[in-house]
Amino acid sequence: MITQNRVQMRYGRKLSIVAALCAIFILSSCAGSYPEMYITGCNINDFDHLTGQQTDAVLLSVYLLQHVRDDLPFVEISDCIANMSMQQLQFQLNTEEKKKTFWLNIYNAYVQILLMENPELFEDRNSWFGYNFFSTPQVVVAGKKLSFDDMEHGIMRRSTHKLSLGYMRSFRIPDIEKQLWWDEVDPRIHFALNCGASSCPFIAVFEPGRVEEQLDITTKNYLNETTEYNSQRNSARVTRLMSWFRGDFGGLSGAKEMLRKYGAIPEDSDPKLSFQEYDWTLELGNYQEL
Repeated sequence: MITQNRVQMRYGRKLSIVAALCAIFILSSCAGSYPEMYITGCNINDFDHLTGQQTDAVLLSVYLLQHVRDDLPFVEISDCIANMSMQQLQFQLNTEEKKKTFWLNIYNAYVQILLMENPELFEDRNSWFGYNFFSTPQVVVAGKKLSFDDMEHGIMRRSTHKLSLGYMRSFRIPDIEKQLWWDEVDPRIHFALNCGASSCPFIAVFEPGRVEEQLDITTKNYLNETTEYNSQRNSARVTRLMSWFRGDFGGLSGAKEMLRKYGAIPEDSDPKLSFQEYDWTLELGNYQEL
């Protein structure tokens, strides 16, 4: 019996080691590949006529999303974003505010562009192995082909692995992510990024100079619309985004603090949280003015 137990323990340890190695392999293999594309260059100042002011990469992202929203031609704008140099992009995204404005607009614009053209792409969004809608490199920015995962988890969330609930960075971090990283993870992005589903936050055109204010507004709007607080049971049903990315919020205690800050639950409350189901029904064209 003792020998059998020892065998079982050794076998169990081996399985644990194999499971850990598999987890490390999966986590490390999910880092972005960032295929390099041939670029022809872009004179951004060719777009000064759009508003009568000097254009930069940040304003191009604003124009792109505005044109997508208003059903105006946007190919020349997207071509310029694709063909500018990486050095040019990095030089112009020289503040946290500019980085936020640019990447939020680019992400939201291209989800709409790709799914309006090919809504069937949304059917393949959950596969763990191989590429799906979010992990496939299909958006060209400054000569690099990016996936939506690259933009969200690699750049905006500073190479945080999307399956780690916000608690673990990817093991293999491409240099391009480090070059484009935000200074710190801002949990408000989860209430600003629209992935094309019915439960996603509405889309806003973020503007340089207003992006911090706009992130506060869209966070307040989304949390108040989705939170169901029950004072008698001291409970609150909240968006599942707070579960999927709980590390970004500072854990569940941090999530409650954010709910209190934006008025979704009373300031003196400390409810037990539960999470709503996320409605993945495809729903495009949901915009809001901020």
